[in-house]
Amino acid sequence: MDATFWALVGLILFFALIIYLKVPGKIGGSLDNRADGIRKELEEARKMREEAQALLSEYQRKRHEAEGEAEAIIAEANAEAERLTVATNQALEEMITRRTKAAEVKIAQAETQAIAEVRAKAADIAVAAAEEILSSKVKDKVADDILSKSIDQVKERLN
Repeated sequence: MDATFWALVGLILFFALIIYLKVPGKIGGSLDNRADGIRKELEEARKMREEAQALLSEYQRKRHEAEGEAEAIIAEANAEAERLTVATNQALEEMITRRTKAAEVKIAQAETQAIAEVRAKAADIAVAAAEEILSSKVKDKVADDILSKSIDQVKERLN
C-alpha cells in the first residue's frame, strides 16, 4: 500500500465520479450541439453564398444589358449625327446655290441697268449732237418741221 496504489485508487474513483456524473455524455452533447451550430452556420453561409452568386450573375446580366443599351444609344447618336451632318451639308449647298443665283440675278440686273444707262447716255449725246448739227445747218421753217417730226418719232419709240 504505497502511494502509487492510492494514486491508482484516486484515479479510478475520479473516472468513476466522471462517469457517474455523466461528464462524457455532457461533453459529447456539448460537442454535438457545437457541431450542429457549426453545421447550421455552414448551411447559412452556403445559402448566403448561393444568394450572393445569384445576385452577382443577375448584376452581371444587368450590366451586359446596360452595356448593350449604351452601345445601341451610341450607335443611334452616331447615326443621328451623320444624318444631321448630311442635312446640314445639303442645306449649306442649297443656300450657296440660292445666293449664287441671287448674285447672278443682281449682276444681270446691274448689267442691264448699265446697258440701259449707256444707251440713254448715248441717245442723249446723239440727240444733243443732232440738235447742234441741225441748229447750225438748218434754219427757220425746215428746222421747226424737222424738230416736230423728231419729237414725234422719239415719243413713238419711247412708248
